[in-house]
Parts: sequence; C-alpha cells; structure tokens
Amino acid sequence: MAGLSLVERLRLLQDPRRRRGVRHPFVAVLLVAASAVVAGARSYTAIGQWSANAPQHALARLGARVAGALSVRVAPSAATIRRVVGLVCPGGLADLTGAAPAGSDSVAIDGKTARGSRRGQTPAAHLLAAMTGDGRTVTQLRVPDKTNEIACFAALLAPFDLTGVTVTADALHTQRAYACFLVEEKKAHYLLVVKANQPELHRRLRSLPWKDVTARRYDREIGHGRRETRATRALTVTDLGLDFPHAAQAVRILRYRTNLKTGVVSRQTVCAITDLTSHQASPQRLGQLARSQWTIENRLHFVRDTTFAEDASKIRTGHGPENMATLRNLAINALRAAGHRNIAAGIRHVSYEPFTRPLDLLGIA
Repeated sequence: MAGLSLVERLRLLQDPRRRRGVRHPFVAVLLVAASAVVAGARSYTAIGQWSANAPQHALARLGARVAGALSVRVAPSAATIRRVVGLVCPGGLADLTGAAPAGSDSVAIDGKTARGSRRGQTPAAHLLAAMTGDGRTVTQLRVPDKTNEIACFAALLAPFDLTGVTVTADALHTQRAYACFLVEEKKAHYLLVVKANQPELHRRLRSLPWKDVTARRYDREIGHGRRETRATRALTVTDLGLDFPHAAQAVRILRYRTNLKTGVVSRQTVCAITDLTSHQASPQRLGQLARSQWTIENRLHFVRDTTFAEDASKIRTGHGPENMATLRNLAINALRAAGHRNIAAGIRHVSYEPFTRPLDLLGIA
C-alpha cells in the first residue's frame, strides 16, 4: 500500500451497502467523513453539516454524486454518512488508512476504551492500536466483548512487514507465544514490560544483581510541572536460564519524579525484557524504546480524548465507534505529516479554510 494515495487505498474496500437504492459513491462518502474530521468534526451531525456546506469545487475533488442536466454535485447527508461509516469493515479501514511500519525504529502497542460507546448492558468499545515511535498510527482493532487485548495482539500486527522493527508493549502482552511470533514469524524484535502477571519471571528479574551492573544510562528532564530522572540499567541474561523465548537482555528503569510545586518525590521501578543483545541496544536505546511505549498514551489516546472528545462521543451502533476512531487516527497522522506538533492547533489552522486544507492534507486531488 506504500505507493498508493488515500483515494486508491479506499477503493480497495468493499462497499457494504446493498446495490438497490445506492446513490452516493462509497469512496466519496468516506472521503467526506475523513475531510470533515480533519477540519474538526467530532460527530455524525458535525460531519453532515460540513458536507451540506461544502462548495461545488470541494465536492468535485471528493468525487461526490453528479445530478441533473447542470451536473450539480450533491453532498451525502448525515444519515448516509452514518450508515456507511457504521457498516464499512473496520479492520480494512484501519489497515488501509494507517501508516506503514516498515523501516520504523519501534512500534508501540496499547489499548483504549471509548467510554461513551457503552449502551445498556453492552460494554464500551475497547480499541487496541499500534503506533510508530515517531507518532504515526499504524492500525487499530476492536477487542471483542468478553475477551481482552491478549487475543488480538497477533491479529493486529499480522498484515504488516515488521522486519527489524522493535515492538514494545505493556505487561499484559508479555506472553511467550507473542515473543516467538515476533522474532520467528515477523523477524522483529521485542521489548516487553514484566510485572506480577508473570510472577516467576518478575521475581527472577528483580533478583538479578542490579547493583553490580555497569551498563547504565541517566536521563533528566523538566516539564509539565515536574522534574524527572530516569536511571536505565541493562544486563545480559542469555546464560541465566530465564524461561522466556529469545531473551537476551533484562532492563530495569528507575523513574524519580519531583513535583516542582509541592516538592513531593515519587519513585517507580519498571522491569522489562528484550531479545536485543548488548551490541544491538545500549541502555540509552533501551530507555528510548521504553519511553516510546509510554508516549502512545500521550500522542494518541490523550489527543483523541482532549482534541476530539472521544470519551464524550455517543456513537455506539454498528462499527461506528471503531471507524470514527480510525478517522481520528487518520487526521492525527495527516496533521503530523504536515508538521503540526500540536494537533489542536493544527485543526484550528485547517478550520480557517475548511473546504480546501483538509483535502490538501489528505492528498485528495
């Protein structure tokens, strides 16, 4: 998919509607929804309003339906947009609109619950996402009800080329089968956090002679009202008999945070395991990889919550929750690719010319 434009990618999706009564082109409806989200739309109603106000030149670029002898472009209604977004295949839409992970240094895996999508006894949609170290969302998958993220890890990454990429994940995904999957099938590397859900492995890591380790790295930074110091230590464990596939190094990160207002100091210890050898990854790089796992919360989930008000969204039916989240991911990717570090500021910039700038960002000719 790397050489295809967004329009060409969306043409690969199957139209889920019945043939009878179809008026608006399938791809045009999706492009309208994507453009409106880039312009700041948060709901079906807002997308419908953007569509209704779109001028003829914008509708022509989007491929909207032509009607009448005068060849007037007709915008899809909010009801049509709601129906299409709720029916389209969520996995295909996420895979085709995401960034290619090939060549990236790392890919972080983490999940988020769209709290507003809960309906009665039906739980809220829980979405598992993958993001590259430079902040580009790769794909997303809805976790089936009555299960958890563990069952979706391999399915999320299976379609992609991960050769040489280091996959990072929290303790929930520290599973032996996934370590084998990444190293043996995907030819990738892993850095997995170890906590009490793997009690024996966690105990072994904590009992290692960390005080004698000479491979260390210290990082200090100030921001967000606090001062943080991170001490990263790495130890080769190849000959220590750890019961974990392909394990080469163990990592321990001590995080000290000082609140600059109150002076309160908090301390956190994080243990992790990786198949990267000491020649492939120094303590400095291991610390950077661990930090890329922590930043998915700030650069993706936090942005969707604060900028797009995802948790307040009442979209609940069909595939609406996950597909709207995918459109938000697409908007974030497009804005970052255009150089906007602050997504809220980027959306404000786009909103000043709402019917040209979103289309330019998405590469719609």
